[in-house]
Amino acid sequence: MNKQNASAPRRIIDWSDVHRRLERVRQAVETGGTPDEAETTRILAARARALAVPARKKKEGERIEVIEFLLSGEHYGLEFAYVREVFPLVDLTRLPCTPPFVLGIVNVRGEIVSVVDLRKFFDLPEKGLSDLNKVIILHSGEITFGILADVVVGVKILPRNELQPSLPTLTELREEYLLGVTREPMAVLDAAKLLADPHIVVEESVPT
Repeated sequence: MNKQNASAPRRIIDWSDVHRRLERVRQAVETGGTPDEAETTRILAARARALAVPARKKKEGERIEVIEFLLSGEHYGLEFAYVREVFPLVDLTRLPCTPPFVLGIVNVRGEIVSVVDLRKFFDLPEKGLSDLNKVIILHSGEITFGILADVVVGVKILPRNELQPSLPTLTELREEYLLGVTREPMAVLDAAKLLADPHIVVEESVPT
Protein backbone atom coordinates (compact mmCIF):
# COMPACT_ATOMS: atom_id res chain seq x y z
CA MET A 1 0.00 0.00 0.00
CA ASN A 2 1.33 3.41 -0.90
CA LYS A 3 1.70 5.91 1.89
CA GLN A 4 0.11 9.30 1.34
CA ASN A 5 2.24 12.42 1.50
CA ALA A 6 1.58 14.06 4.86
CA SER A 7 1.66 17.49 3.27
CA ALA A 8 -0.88 16.62 0.57
CA PRO A 9 -4.26 18.37 0.96
CA ARG A 10 -7.00 16.20 2.41
CA ARG A 11 -10.03 15.46 0.31
CA ILE A 12 -13.33 16.52 1.84
CA ILE A 13 -15.54 13.50 2.48
CA ASP A 14 -19.23 13.99 1.73
CA TRP A 15 -20.58 11.92 4.62
CA SER A 16 -24.21 12.46 3.60
CA ASP A 17 -23.42 10.85 0.26
CA VAL A 18 -21.50 8.03 1.97
CA HIS A 19 -24.45 7.33 4.26
CA ARG A 20 -26.84 7.29 1.29
CA ARG A 21 -24.63 4.69 -0.35
CA LEU A 22 -24.41 2.78 2.93
CA GLU A 23 -28.21 2.62 3.06
CA ARG A 24 -28.31 1.14 -0.44
CA VAL A 25 -25.75 -1.48 0.61
CA ARG A 26 -27.81 -2.28 3.72
CA GLN A 27 -30.89 -2.82 1.56
CA ALA A 28 -28.90 -5.05 -0.79
CA VAL A 29 -27.67 -7.15 2.13
CA GLU A 30 -31.16 -7.55 3.56
CA THR A 31 -32.53 -8.72 0.21
CA GLY A 32 -29.70 -11.25 -0.20
CA GLY A 33 -27.81 -9.32 -2.87
CA THR A 34 -24.54 -7.43 -3.00
CA PRO A 35 -23.70 -3.95 -4.38
CA ASP A 36 -22.22 -3.80 -7.85
CA GLU A 37 -18.46 -3.49 -8.15
CA ALA A 38 -18.47 0.24 -9.01
CA GLU A 39 -20.70 1.08 -6.05
CA THR A 40 -18.56 -1.01 -3.69
CA THR A 41 -15.41 0.71 -4.95
CA ARG A 42 -16.86 4.17 -4.34
CA ILE A 43 -17.99 3.31 -0.81
CA LEU A 44 -14.73 1.70 0.24
CA ALA A 45 -12.70 4.50 -1.33
CA ALA A 46 -14.52 6.94 0.95
CA ARG A 47 -13.80 4.66 3.92
CA ALA A 48 -10.14 4.45 2.94
CA ARG A 49 -9.84 8.24 2.85
CA ALA A 50 -11.45 8.42 6.28
CA LEU A 51 -9.10 5.78 7.67
CA ALA A 52 -6.09 7.67 6.23
CA VAL A 53 -6.82 10.67 8.45
CA PRO A 54 -4.41 10.62 11.45
CA ALA A 55 -5.93 9.31 14.67
CA ARG A 56 -7.25 11.95 17.02
CA LYS A 57 -8.95 11.99 20.39
CA LYS A 58 -12.34 10.32 20.24
CA LYS A 59 -15.27 12.70 20.28
CA GLU A 60 -18.61 12.16 21.91
CA GLY A 61 -20.38 11.93 18.54
CA GLU A 62 -17.87 9.68 16.75
CA ARG A 63 -19.56 6.73 15.09
CA ILE A 64 -18.57 3.35 13.74
CA GLU A 65 -20.30 1.52 10.89
CA VAL A 66 -20.55 -2.23 11.24
CA ILE A 67 -22.08 -5.15 9.40
CA GLU A 68 -23.95 -7.35 11.89
CA PHE A 69 -24.15 -11.11 11.46
CA LEU A 70 -25.15 -14.23 13.36
CA LEU A 71 -22.88 -17.20 14.00
CA SER A 72 -24.10 -20.10 16.15
CA GLY A 73 -26.79 -17.89 17.64
CA GLU A 74 -24.40 -15.10 18.70
CA HIS A 75 -24.37 -11.58 17.30
CA TYR A 76 -21.12 -10.25 15.86
CA GLY A 77 -20.14 -7.09 14.06
CA LEU A 78 -17.28 -6.20 11.69
CA GLU A 79 -16.14 -2.73 10.69
CA PHE A 80 -17.86 -1.98 7.41
CA ALA A 81 -14.81 -0.11 6.11
CA TYR A 82 -13.09 -3.48 5.60
CA VAL A 83 -16.06 -5.34 4.12
CA ARG A 84 -15.80 -5.76 0.37
CA GLU A 85 -18.99 -7.73 -0.16
CA VAL A 86 -21.27 -10.49 1.09
CA PHE A 87 -21.18 -13.66 -0.98
CA PRO A 88 -23.29 -16.84 -0.83
CA LEU A 89 -21.36 -19.88 0.39
CA VAL A 90 -21.38 -22.19 -2.64
CA ASP A 91 -18.92 -24.71 -4.05
CA LEU A 92 -16.62 -24.68 -1.04
CA THR A 93 -13.42 -26.63 -1.67
CA ARG A 94 -11.76 -28.18 1.37
CA LEU A 95 -7.98 -27.88 1.66
CA PRO A 96 -5.54 -30.31 3.29
CA CYS A 97 -2.56 -29.10 5.34
CA THR A 98 -4.34 -25.99 6.64
CA PRO A 99 -5.31 -24.94 10.19
CA PRO A 100 -8.72 -26.17 11.44
CA PHE A 101 -10.21 -22.65 11.28
CA VAL A 102 -9.61 -22.46 7.51
CA LEU A 103 -12.74 -24.16 6.23
CA GLY A 104 -11.64 -24.08 2.59
CA ILE A 105 -11.67 -21.83 -0.46
CA VAL A 106 -14.36 -20.41 -2.74
CA ASN A 107 -14.24 -18.93 -6.20
CA VAL A 108 -15.56 -15.35 -6.19
CA ARG A 109 -15.87 -14.32 -9.85
CA GLY A 110 -12.53 -15.87 -10.73
CA GLU A 111 -10.74 -14.90 -7.49
CA ILE A 112 -9.82 -17.67 -5.02
CA VAL A 113 -10.71 -16.60 -1.46
CA SER A 114 -10.03 -18.58 1.71
CA VAL A 115 -12.90 -18.92 4.19
CA VAL A 116 -12.35 -18.67 7.94
CA ASP A 117 -14.60 -20.12 10.66
CA LEU A 118 -14.36 -17.70 13.61
CA ARG A 119 -15.70 -20.34 15.99
CA LYS A 120 -12.62 -22.46 15.43
CA PHE A 121 -10.25 -19.47 15.24
CA PHE A 122 -11.45 -18.22 18.65
CA ASP A 123 -11.96 -21.75 20.04
CA LEU A 124 -15.65 -21.07 20.68
CA PRO A 125 -18.28 -23.75 21.35
CA GLU A 126 -20.13 -24.70 18.16
CA LYS A 127 -23.60 -24.60 19.63
CA GLY A 128 -27.04 -24.41 18.08
CA LEU A 129 -28.07 -24.93 14.49
CA SER A 130 -25.86 -23.32 11.86
CA ASP A 131 -26.78 -22.53 8.28
CA LEU A 132 -23.32 -21.21 7.29
CA ASN A 133 -24.68 -19.90 4.00
CA LYS A 134 -22.95 -16.52 3.81
CA VAL A 135 -19.36 -15.38 3.46
CA ILE A 136 -18.43 -11.83 4.51
CA ILE A 137 -15.39 -10.94 2.45
CA LEU A 138 -12.86 -8.72 4.23
CA HIS A 139 -10.22 -6.79 2.32
CA SER A 140 -7.32 -4.50 3.14
CA GLY A 141 -4.30 -3.86 0.95
CA GLU A 142 -3.31 -7.19 -0.58
CA ILE A 143 -5.09 -9.30 2.06
CA THR A 144 -8.51 -10.78 1.31
CA PHE A 145 -10.39 -13.60 3.03
CA GLY A 146 -13.93 -14.56 3.96
CA ILE A 147 -15.67 -14.90 7.32
CA LEU A 148 -18.40 -17.49 7.72
CA ALA A 149 -21.85 -16.34 8.82
CA ASP A 150 -25.22 -17.99 9.35
CA VAL A 151 -27.23 -14.83 8.72
CA VAL A 152 -26.23 -11.29 7.75
CA VAL A 153 -28.55 -9.02 9.73
CA GLY A 154 -27.62 -5.72 8.10
CA VAL A 155 -25.50 -2.60 8.49
CA LYS A 156 -25.61 -0.42 11.60
CA ILE A 157 -24.11 2.90 12.61
CA LEU A 158 -23.10 2.83 16.29
CA PRO A 159 -21.85 5.62 18.57
CA ARG A 160 -18.30 4.54 19.34
CA ASN A 161 -18.52 5.73 22.93
CA GLU A 162 -21.35 3.21 23.56
CA LEU A 163 -19.03 0.25 22.93
CA GLN A 164 -18.30 -1.38 26.28
CA PRO A 165 -15.15 -3.28 27.32
CA SER A 166 -15.08 -7.00 26.73
CA LEU A 167 -17.02 -9.36 28.95
CA PRO A 168 -15.06 -11.40 31.53
CA THR A 169 -16.35 -14.60 29.93
CA LEU A 170 -14.53 -13.91 26.66
CA THR A 171 -11.33 -15.77 25.95
CA GLU A 172 -8.06 -13.83 25.78
CA LEU A 173 -7.77 -14.38 22.06
CA ARG A 174 -11.28 -13.12 21.41
CA GLU A 175 -10.72 -10.13 23.68
CA GLU A 176 -7.58 -9.20 21.76
CA TYR A 177 -9.62 -8.82 18.57
CA LEU A 178 -12.56 -7.04 20.16
CA LEU A 179 -13.42 -3.37 19.68
CA GLY A 180 -16.20 -3.59 22.22
CA VAL A 181 -19.63 -4.96 23.08
CA THR A 182 -22.99 -3.26 22.54
CA ARG A 183 -25.96 -3.42 24.93
CA GLU A 184 -27.86 -5.96 22.76
CA PRO A 185 -25.21 -7.57 23.11
CA MET A 186 -23.19 -7.70 19.92
CA ALA A 187 -19.43 -8.34 19.89
CA VAL A 188 -17.82 -5.87 17.48
CA LEU A 189 -14.60 -7.38 16.16
CA ASP A 190 -11.51 -5.46 15.07
CA ALA A 191 -11.39 -6.27 11.35
CA ALA A 192 -8.04 -4.50 10.92
CA LYS A 193 -6.39 -6.84 13.44
CA LEU A 194 -7.95 -9.89 11.85
CA LEU A 195 -6.64 -8.84 8.44
CA ALA A 196 -3.18 -8.16 9.87
CA ASP A 197 -2.91 -11.48 11.73
CA PRO A 198 -0.24 -13.67 10.09
CA HIS A 199 -1.90 -16.80 11.52
CA ILE A 200 -4.96 -16.27 9.32
CA VAL A 201 -2.99 -15.66 6.13
CA VAL A 202 -2.31 -19.22 5.04
CA GLU A 203 0.69 -19.53 2.75
CA GLU A 204 1.40 -23.22 3.32
CA SER A 205 1.76 -25.11 0.06
CA VAL A 206 0.14 -28.48 -0.38
CA PRO A 207 2.71 -31.22 -1.05
CA THR A 208 2.32 -33.07 -4.33
